[in-house]
Amino acid sequence: MITLWHNPRCSKSRAALALLEGRGADVTVRRYLEDAPSEAELRAAHALLGGPVIAMMRTGEAAFGEMGLRKDDSDDALFAAMAAQPKLIERPLALTATRAVLGRPPEAVLALLDI
Repeated sequence: MITLWHNPRCSKSRAALALLEGRGADVTVRRYLEDAPSEAELRAAHALLGGPVIAMMRTGEAAFGEMGLRKDDSDDALFAAMAAQPKLIERPLALTATRAVLGRPPEAVLALLDI
């Protein structure tokens, strides 16, 4: 099963969902703006993603600057910011029990079907 942290207003997120559903994937949609992930869930997602924490953030969002965030802030500060303002989470984020990918480009989510 794949869980997709989804924002239906985002074209990339809609495209990723369509790709997964078009391949017959078992997808659970989580509208993360309405059902915000906890800091623990964000940390677990990052552990599956790998890479720097900042890579899973939308640094161009107004909230990033309004919160006084910088790209070189500590991981703890970045996780706390995403938990407080889920619109800072890059989308779409697709997860299984053992892997996660950001759908940038949307076709990246198809890698989860090769498990």
